Amino acid sequence: MHPVQENSRWPRVSKFTLSACAATVAELVTFPLDLTKTRLQIQGEGGSRQHGGSVQPPKYRGMLSTAMGIVREEGPLKLWQGVTPAIYRHIVYSGSRMLAYEQLRESVLGRSEDGIFPVWKAVIGSMISGALGQFIASPTDLVKVQMQMEGRRRLEGKPPRVHGVYHAFTKIIAEGGIRGLWAGWVPNVQRAALVNLGDLMTYDTVKHFLLRNTSIPDNSICHGLASICSGLVAAIMGTPADVVKTRVMNQPRDSNGRGLLYKSSTDCLVQSVKREGFFSLYKGFLPTWFRMAPWSLTFWLTFEQMRRAMGISSF
Repeated sequence: MHPVQENSRWPRVSKFTLSACAATVAELVTFPLDLTKTRLQIQGEGGSRQHGGSVQPPKYRGMLSTAMGIVREEGPLKLWQGVTPAIYRHIVYSGSRMLAYEQLRESVLGRSEDGIFPVWKAVIGSMISGALGQFIASPTDLVKVQMQMEGRRRLEGKPPRVHGVYHAFTKIIAEGGIRGLWAGWVPNVQRAALVNLGDLMTYDTVKHFLLRNTSIPDNSICHGLASICSGLVAAIMGTPADVVKTRVMNQPRDSNGRGLLYKSSTDCLVQSVKREGFFSLYKGFLPTWFRMAPWSLTFWLTFEQMRRAMGISSF
């Protein structure tokens, strides 16, 4: 079967579904690393103060220490704490961003006369599609982060804030209204735009560079090399915004849904650097990279193979 070339012959809903399925596979494989990364980023924030006002020393000082601590103290299944809203998020987020980028590339921004999609257009397309997808998916991201922290709260003797996905959504709405579901959406969207700049732009550019300038065919080796590059660049671009996003979303809130620790993402950025130094913005970088690399590899290999199996042209 020859790959389908015309976008009109491949319904948008099917492209959305393929993206969501590939992202679900990648999320299930790499989710424990996301939980580890979140725990590392949270433990140094202003909320971790003792009653006397002193800051508690970090309990975990590395990716392996954090993961082993979770397994030892909470059980191995807790490494997938919050995986359900994470999957919900990626169904919305990855489906939207991939569909939006492909539409921008093929129909709105357009390729050049020689069929090449210029880097500057890839930058614009990847940032717009990432920001759009993340804004739509922000409520599920908020629920995911809160559920990931429940195991830690129980061990600290604190009452659980949420008991499940549905309860988390209803509790957020009850405390902050519909607006509360988009708490932290600004750093959310900023981070998604940067990550997609690293992910989509790098993958698309590197893949087609390899196809044009080397003898590597359009196969899993090409897809794997491009995905490794995209995972590294995405981690470098997105980690600072990810730290800010996680702290803003996880902070306690008043009855109006306003944060009690940080006034804005900028305030969180300034406080983090002032209290903990510049490199606090790269706290959790290694688990972020170690997660993004296999996530990107799993996603792109799965996505490309699904497209091929369904008779659609390579991305």
